[in-house]
Amino acid sequence: MEDDLPRFRKDLQDAFAIAVVETFGSVNEGPIPSDEDVTSSFNAPNAIVHRILEDGEWVGGAVVSIDTETHHNSLDFFFVRVDELGRGIGRKAWAAIEATYPNTTVWTTHTPYFEKRNIHFYVNVCGFHIVEYHHAGHPDPNQQRETDLPGDDGMFRFEKCIREYKC
Repeated sequence: MEDDLPRFRKDLQDAFAIAVVETFGSVNEGPIPSDEDVTSSFNAPNAIVHRILEDGEWVGGAVVSIDTETHHNSLDFFFVRVDELGRGIGRKAWAAIEATYPNTTVWTTHTPYFEKRNIHFYVNVCGFHIVEYHHAGHPDPNQQRETDLPGDDGMFRFEKCIREYKC
């Protein structure tokens, strides 16, 4: 898997660039997310990197962080390759991720305020709820440094409660 990480990072950045280009016209300051952010997620404690395969072909990926004590897990990165969008791969992949971690009580993820496609996917397809909006006036207390996103760096935080767990 280590040999796959450069391709994983490039495919992830290509997928994330779509909304940036649609919203802001270009990706001027380098790839989003930065190489540093992606590499940090690969190496984070409890991180697990998944390739998404369909018919044996690599069509996307995910990075999850799994807390085996609290079962509050996070989806750190999730993408479907640009040339594979619109075929239901994301829906099937998310169902497989949930099935892989059946002890999860809460899933958490984030997406930029301008990423309408992701917001639709997480809320309407996967069953997440928007629980917080982070921006300059209400920063994310867990954010270690400024993001490399264009615009005002606004981010939605989503949660999905599994089973009878009360969020």
